Formats: sequence, structure tokens, C-alpha cells
Amino acid sequence: MQEDTFYRTRRKLHQHPELSGQESNTARFVEEQLQAFAPTKIIRHVGGHGLLAEYFFSEEGPTLLFRADMDAVAVQEPNDLPYHSQNPGVAHKCGHDGHTTILLRFAKMLHEQPLKQGRVLLLFQPAEENGSGSKAVLDTHVLDYYTIDRVFALHNIPGFKSSAILCKKGSFTCAVISVSIALTGKTSHAAEPQKGISPIPATLRIVEELLQWNNTDIQSDDYFLATIVEIHAGEEAYGVSAGKGVIRATLRAKTNHQLHEYAEKLKKLIASASENTPGLQHEITWLEPFFANENDEQTVGMIKNIALREGFDYVEIETPFSWGEDFGLFTQQYKGAMFGLGAGENCAPLHSPQYDFPDELIETGAKIFYSVASRS
Repeated sequence: MQEDTFYRTRRKLHQHPELSGQESNTARFVEEQLQAFAPTKIIRHVGGHGLLAEYFFSEEGPTLLFRADMDAVAVQEPNDLPYHSQNPGVAHKCGHDGHTTILLRFAKMLHEQPLKQGRVLLLFQPAEENGSGSKAVLDTHVLDYYTIDRVFALHNIPGFKSSAILCKKGSFTCAVISVSIALTGKTSHAAEPQKGISPIPATLRIVEELLQWNNTDIQSDDYFLATIVEIHAGEEAYGVSAGKGVIRATLRAKTNHQLHEYAEKLKKLIASASENTPGLQHEITWLEPFFANENDEQTVGMIKNIALREGFDYVEIETPFSWGEDFGLFTQQYKGAMFGLGAGENCAPLHSPQYDFPDELIETGAKIFYSVASRS
């Protein structure tokens, strides 16, 4: 049975998860599976451990790119799953094992039922979780050899009916970036804090003002969420006044432009707060950027029509998902769209230890991809 074959493939991937940038064994396994489906060519080491499989049918027709992510997250999985992770502290808790398997199933469809024209590119992308994979792929310029007409990706989404197709035009996932703010002053005796340079007043001001900017109503055009993930100042040394501090946070907004504006505003706040403590130095490090997925309206209409034609429930979501997804960088470069695949109303949340990708979604995802390719 097709289902049994690809269920086993997905569970094999699940047992051997690898973190962002470390997907060498995953890439090797994916390539082994691909060989049976006879792609025209396979390009290795795309943006790290990525693979690009090409299916060429004719010069006429569009060139379409379909992307799946391959990396896992740093979560300890319980051992009660029969095919639980064999790598301690690493697990496929975002469903990238399922996304990869969907693309492999799609490859089999293309092999068994070749398209009449065009070219299909299957991108097995590394390092999605830390936001570096899409940029690394694009920086190789391997995609520049093709004239890509549209790009597609999906993500399973717990909390929605199984196999429902979720989409919207415009921002589908938010723009997100993380920031680390290092404040460096000078320690002193706790009895003589005036002889030191403490980061604490600046820390308190930065955190207080940053959180005041929050507008957590995602219906609002000015949605913005700053989440403090760590605050640290000084050490457990009661005779010493703190000389160093750090603030770490994630920032998210609906669009890249909005996020950029808040990032610039934060820079000014940090500079101002530091200047109020003479001698205090600050350093800002921006990490793990995720561009907003800007779905092309025509592409969204195509996905909607195909979903309904194939008999799947279609849900037009009203607001973008607040999490980041680095396929957004592709939708900044090319026309295309990301859509959601309902993982079941009782499916555990993404990144939770209890989450496991529902195998029945493999056929749904591959069928939508194949229908998109054959009707484009």
C-alpha cells in the first residue's frame, strides 16, 4: 500500500532527527528515496545540506518550485512513541518529517504520472527553524539558473480539521526577528554603587517601554508583539554591584515594513537608555530573522479552487499566524504562496513534546501539490 510505504518513510525520518544545519544524514536518506522516483537531476549541498530535485517535462509550460523543510527542534521526546527519536534532546516536533515525506510522495506521483509540460523543482530545505535556510539556499544562486514562475510550500497546523486547506492572500505568517541586547558597564562594591556603572536602570527602562508598545490584537493593522525571553544582570554575589546585563527578546509584526519600523524604534530606545547612564556601552545582535509570507492573490485563488475541486475543506483565515516561517523569503523573491494543512482539532501543539505529525496528511499534501503542478 502507498500509505504504508510513506508512513514508514516518515517514521524513519522521525527516528533520526537533526537540528538546523546538521541535516547530513537526513539529506542522504532523502536522496536514497528520491533515486527510486527518477528525477531528471539532483543537486546536492544547496544552502548546506539541502537537495534540489528537478523534473523536466518540456521547455513549454511553467517552472514551479515546491519546498519542504527537513530540520528538527531541540525538544526531548517521550519514549512512549513506538518510533520515538533516537537522538536525545532532538525531535521532529514541528512536522518537518511529514513535510519532507509529502514532497517524496509528490516525487513518486511525478514519476508515475509525468506532466505534459513544464518543469517542477522539489527543494528539500535545511535550517528552517533558525531562519537561516532560505537565505542560504538563495545565496547559492542555484535557483538563478531557472526562470521560476511560482513557489509553493505548506505547513501542518494543529487545531484545525484534519486535511483542511488553510490560506489567505497577503501576510500568511508574521515577520519575526530575535534580538540580544548586551549592556556593559563596570562592577563596584555593593556598598559603593556610585563608583560603578550599573546596567540595571537601562535594563528596566528598555523592558518597560518595549512591552508598552505591544498591541496583541492580531486583527489590528498595527499588530506588534515583543516577548522577553531572558533578562540577566550581575551575578549571585551580594557584595558586588552589577556591571553587565543582557536582554533577549523576539519581535513580531504582520509585515516586514512594520517589523523594521519597530526594530528601528528599539535601537533608538536602547541608545537613549544607555546614554542616561554615563559610560554604559550597548551592543545589539539581531538573530533568526523570518520574513513575512506574502501570499500572491492569484496563487491563493488557484490553491482554493484546487482544494475545493479535490473535495477538501477550504478555510480562508482572516489573520496571519503569529509564528515565523522562513519560506517568507521566497515569497519576497517570487510569486507564490504557503498554505496550511489542518492537522486535526485534537492534535498537540507544534513544538510540544506530545506533538506527532499525522501520517494521513501525507497523501493530502502530495495530492494538492500534484494538482497545483498539473493545472498550472
